[in-house]
Amino acid sequence: MTRGRAAPDTPRRRSSWREGEATGSAPWIPGNGGSTQCATMELGPLEGSSYLELLNSNADPLHLYQLHDPMDLAGEEETELHSETDMDTINCDQFSRLWRDMEGDEETREAYASIAELDQYVFQDSQLEDPNKDIFKHIGPDEVSESMETPAEVGLKKSQKRPFPEELPADLKHWKPAEPPTVVTGSFLMGPVSDSSTLPCLLPPALFNQEPASGQTHLEETYQTPMPSSSSSLSCLNLPEGPVQFIPTLSTLPQGFWQISGAGTGGSSIFIYHSEVPQASQPPSPSGLTVHGLPTSPDRPGSTSPFAPSATDLPSMPEPALTSRANVTEHKTSPTQCQAAGEGSNKLPKWPESVEQFYRLLQDTYQTEPAGPDGILVEADLVRAKLVRSSSKSLERELATPDWAERQLAHGGLAGVLLAARERRRPRETQVIAVLGKAGQGKSYWAGAVSRAWACGRLPQYDFVFSVPCHCLNRPGDAYRLQDLLFSLGPRPLVADDEVFSHILKRPDRVLLILDAFEKLEAQDSFLHSTCGPAPSEPCSLRGLLAGLFQRKLLRGCTLLLTTRPRGRLTQSLSKADALFELSGFSMEQAQAYVMRYFECSGKTEQQARALALLRDRPFLLSHGHSPTLCQAVCQLSEALLELGGDAELPSTLTGLYVGLLGPAARDGPPGALAELAKLAWELGRRHQSTLREDHFPSAGVRTWALAKGLVQHPPGATASELAFCSFLLQCFLAATWLALSGEIKDKELPQYLALTPRKKRPYDNWLEGVPRFLAGLIFQPPTRCLGALVGPSAAALADRKQKVLAKYLKRLQPGTLRARQLLELLHCAHEAEEAGIWRHVVQELPARLSFLGTRLTPPDAHVLGKALEAAGRDFSLDLRSTGIDPSGLGSLVGLSCVTHFRAALSDTVALWESLRQRGETKLLQAAEEKFTIEPFKAKSLKDVEDLGKLVQTQRTRSSSEDTAGELPAVRDLKKLEFALGPISGPRAFPKLVRILMAFSSLQHLDLDALSENKIGDEGVSQLSATFPQLKSLETLNLSQNSITDVGACKLAEALPSLAASLLRLSLYNNCICDIGAESLARVLPDMVSLRVMDVQYNKFTAAGAQQLAASLRKCPHVETLAMWTPTIPFGVQEHLQQQDSRISLR
Repeated sequence: MTRGRAAPDTPRRRSSWREGEATGSAPWIPGNGGSTQCATMELGPLEGSSYLELLNSNADPLHLYQLHDPMDLAGEEETELHSETDMDTINCDQFSRLWRDMEGDEETREAYASIAELDQYVFQDSQLEDPNKDIFKHIGPDEVSESMETPAEVGLKKSQKRPFPEELPADLKHWKPAEPPTVVTGSFLMGPVSDSSTLPCLLPPALFNQEPASGQTHLEETYQTPMPSSSSSLSCLNLPEGPVQFIPTLSTLPQGFWQISGAGTGGSSIFIYHSEVPQASQPPSPSGLTVHGLPTSPDRPGSTSPFAPSATDLPSMPEPALTSRANVTEHKTSPTQCQAAGEGSNKLPKWPESVEQFYRLLQDTYQTEPAGPDGILVEADLVRAKLVRSSSKSLERELATPDWAERQLAHGGLAGVLLAARERRRPRETQVIAVLGKAGQGKSYWAGAVSRAWACGRLPQYDFVFSVPCHCLNRPGDAYRLQDLLFSLGPRPLVADDEVFSHILKRPDRVLLILDAFEKLEAQDSFLHSTCGPAPSEPCSLRGLLAGLFQRKLLRGCTLLLTTRPRGRLTQSLSKADALFELSGFSMEQAQAYVMRYFECSGKTEQQARALALLRDRPFLLSHGHSPTLCQAVCQLSEALLELGGDAELPSTLTGLYVGLLGPAARDGPPGALAELAKLAWELGRRHQSTLREDHFPSAGVRTWALAKGLVQHPPGATASELAFCSFLLQCFLAATWLALSGEIKDKELPQYLALTPRKKRPYDNWLEGVPRFLAGLIFQPPTRCLGALVGPSAAALADRKQKVLAKYLKRLQPGTLRARQLLELLHCAHEAEEAGIWRHVVQELPARLSFLGTRLTPPDAHVLGKALEAAGRDFSLDLRSTGIDPSGLGSLVGLSCVTHFRAALSDTVALWESLRQRGETKLLQAAEEKFTIEPFKAKSLKDVEDLGKLVQTQRTRSSSEDTAGELPAVRDLKKLEFALGPISGPRAFPKLVRILMAFSSLQHLDLDALSENKIGDEGVSQLSATFPQLKSLETLNLSQNSITDVGACKLAEALPSLAASLLRLSLYNNCICDIGAESLARVLPDMVSLRVMDVQYNKFTAAGAQQLAASLRKCPHVETLAMWTPTIPFGVQEHLQQQDSRISLR
């Protein structure tokens, strides 16, 4: 076996042999036990030599320490390389310094990049062959020694097929493998073969007898396969598909290696190190065989090889210590799990006792179910979401509003979300998952449910889960460490020692950190833009800890789960999160299920039916059932009313709901207590806060009363002196109460708090978004059952003057000039006011055409809008596209007799028709079909074309039915159709459009032009031309910017006579039509008797084609304009033609 040619002598590096006389190769002399001897050589000093030349030398890699950083050895004047190197002289610091210097050498990096490029190019061929072929199968018994002696010949027998350039990475210089190679630690013997038919294959069943998942075999454990040295057979391994790397763990240093590649390897390179095999009688060490004399690097745990860089040296390489427990996703590896028996294999190490104790403590902490109403669990829908810009001129982002039928529900609940996110994560990268939802949607309870699910074993992909409410992170000081964030700032402080913390740092990919109510960190939003983060052991502020987490410098590789509101400065930065979800709240069925569970948990099951009847009698409150907070408030008031007996009845407004809840508490409290608490709610809301300290209360009596009545409570994880309002809506109601009662608010300033009209100077920050509705209700509802019930008749008299101010302001508003969101808010305020004059003014001023395009419509919005339309007594047309309206709300609005036309998402409308057909609501189905319109229709995505196809299919099904006859009005009356999908989706979607185009018999305007060019090409024109006989009403045909050549122009000219009686305008602007195409169009031009305008500008025809068109134009007195300017026509020719016929336009 040859080692290779020695590097030539250079002025920078000298090489001389001290043993042997070979100059071109260094002989390898096998010794006993598989050890080897190599002739010693002497290398000159390193000064002036590049690391690339050093790597190209024939020096053993293990001796690079002494060459780069020679140690001062007593009694020796120079360092020599011997076959039996004193490995005790190797130092990890030497290798670290060498590695850093090599990384800084530009020439070396370029060489490595070239090697990676060549490796990808050469080994691509082997991957193109049968990937399931055994890598050793092509080596016969007689070829083993030959293959081992000439490893370079292995790669010669390759297919000549080469990948196309587009199949290669875009940046080969910096190409890296997509997945880290599988690491196998063991010993492999290549020896003489006596009988190829009896080759033993030592296969650990748990390792190689499983199918690889997704093309990659994940090794969970370290396997060692010892074999007696006396064996004369060849030990082989059937390696799985994928990159594999063999690392020696034997007591003798590797003196050489063979690279094996070829068909069926499935990987870019495989290395087998020749080493000594231990005797079978030697029991393996519990920690595995090690290389004696090699130091263990402190920052490379579990690795004894000095050539295994740490994760800090190579961030893209997983730490060797992490390979033993990597990729455990399907089952939980408990610290108390028994190790499966298996000879010759080391199972997963058990956790230390302190880690096990902490694990059990953490489980017990999160297994506790919340008591009272907070413990009622009704699963709400979790929908995939994304943040989009609110407008083209604004940088602010808001939640996108998908159509109801196109919502992507997160299947599998919270466990499915986290499991799917883990499968998509990149190695050693922090995963950020955000759950967004409005206040009161149950985000905090959802976060708690995640913790309990882990404690119950439903999230086996995580070893530890830490849940931290973000209000606990608004603390001053700069003496916090990462362990404080994990163990001390949560709802319950945990006791953990340094061993536990060190264990967590080793496996951050198995840690889930939940930050609940992320919007409460707005005061510390600068951490997202901080330039650096702290080290795990350095004390810093909480802002610094957050910066380290989000910049992936602390707990890199963990999963961050955030819950937050969709508004605020911090939310704008979540658009780049790995996964975004929206907690949409309860459906109507889920709200009723919550009511049943509430009375079941209260032990009052006999009141369930009556409570549901009370709720159904108030459709407005039932529409608010999508909010879990309001569901709970309705249940609490229903419980109190049912206990009083008599004819119980729920209020019809939100204001009445909270007056009914707080009225009894206010009567039992100290004088003025409610007003003082309301002032605190307003002042905190102006600062975007909901937590308060004990010293904020004017007296201890007010604090005791608020705690006893459940108006404030101790939030989880807060100190004993910190309190918070029990719900955000309660804080909004109390703040509105303060505005209604306070004499500090000037009358002229009061209208701004309704937030209905924007202010140019100092706009009102509507953080307390429930205040406008509550304020209108408190001011206008009768004092005896509203403000008087809260603070008494004398204090309520202060609101009379404010009522006059607000009434004057509301009656001067013009609803037709308001934006959609502000119009809905005005309707809610008028509904809460219950004042006949204000309600009549608002509904009478509604415009006949109401567009809510792009504005989200919640169930309460749909209810109030329907009530206003009915009260107006006029006909309306509604545009409900991109509103996310639910099917029940859409059906209720469509069924109104005053709604004559409506537009909605095609998918939602077709789904509504199908639902009505299944329920047998024939009358409502007929009304929904007759009122629906899509005029005009613009297809901007493939989904739009598919939805249009479903509409046409619905018409065909309807026409074939015996119960109905005729066309759908939406299809029959469509007159304008635009197609603007761009150059990528356009050619794919256009054939689908052509197949349904004949169904639109009244189509007058077909626009196939797009700013980004549809590029339907000649094939598209040919398909379109076949539909012309059915498009009898077509007046405008725009084929601009579609890459049409002479072939397409000739096809179009052949079919145009079918449109001779109707076509008025034809545009072929900016295509590739040459003289042949221009001549075809010129021949058909006299036959187009109805054509008035033709545009052929910016094409490729020359003066000859222009003269053909001009000559044909003289025969067409009906044509008014022929736009013909083209850069391929000499300007003088164009001017001459225009002078002959003024209808030729050159603009």
